[in-house]
Amino acid sequence: MAKSSSGDESAPKKISTYTIKLDAAKRAQLRDILKGRGWDPFEVPYADYAFKGANCNVTAYTSGKLVVAGKGTEEFITMILEPEVTGVAKLGYDEVLHPDWFETHAGLDESGKGDFFGPLIAATVIGSKSMIEAWRAAGAQDSKKITEGKILELDKVIRAMPGVVVKTIQCTSMAQYNSLMGTRFRSQNMILAFQHARALQEALKEKTAPWGLLDQFTETPLVQRELVKLGVTGFELRMRTKAEEDPVVAAASIVARAEYVRQMHKLSLAYGSKLQKGASAAVKVQAHDIINRFGARALADFAKLHFRTAYEVVSEAGKLNELPLKPPPPKMEW
Repeated sequence: MAKSSSGDESAPKKISTYTIKLDAAKRAQLRDILKGRGWDPFEVPYADYAFKGANCNVTAYTSGKLVVAGKGTEEFITMILEPEVTGVAKLGYDEVLHPDWFETHAGLDESGKGDFFGPLIAATVIGSKSMIEAWRAAGAQDSKKITEGKILELDKVIRAMPGVVVKTIQCTSMAQYNSLMGTRFRSQNMILAFQHARALQEALKEKTAPWGLLDQFTETPLVQRELVKLGVTGFELRMRTKAEEDPVVAAASIVARAEYVRQMHKLSLAYGSKLQKGASAAVKVQAHDIINRFGARALADFAKLHFRTAYEVVSEAGKLNELPLKPPPPKMEW
């Protein structure tokens, strides 16, 4: 691949050459598109056809191979080849743009962080190229974009893949989570960092991976610090925003959310009705109902007490003497 025109070695590399297989029908379809756009034909030995564009050349061989070359290769792929030549596998394009996606590596993600009810789940998945291709073909992507039923279905697909390693870590109960928040850990991010490090450590015991990717939930390298404490060496943990674009992180996202859904089902049975996710007004109504039916202290068995919602419902119920919670900091005004 050619270097980025910006000269920044850390910038994504520009694609200057791209090769893919097309059947005869797709080659004919592409020929018609290029003719219709006024591209200039030229002769190439053993080629079915070849066209010159403003910034790149396209050559289709009778073997089925299509070669695109020139500084406009990326634009051709995104503007013409993918949207107009239907049936062209996007996988081939992504494998050129994001070769790291298809390396053996670990993906880390979590679920339950923004939900008042239910646990905080950290998940690690270690996958390789064949697994990644199968997961993507099954529709695996960031769990926030998938329905609950599909998440549980994809979780089975991911876990059933031969050679995959899947690990999830959570507190043994909501009561333990709330106890740790009041003693060992000062913030939810610290608990999450510890859980991520533990899940990754357990996964690496079963399958070696040189690196892993985690969605950046804090600027501070909390997970890396926990890995040092656990003695994990010879592994590079990368962090960036929108990490769920990576297919192994997407798999971890699905696994984490599926486990959260299962745990919420158990809590809902204990409550007697389906507990709501998130931190909406409906969640607040259910929190009041828990206090009325089981007492204020029982809220610790269902919910994360460090949420502002917990203080508000306990205070509104006049039960701070039964379940003393610290007032939350004032809401930021923007």
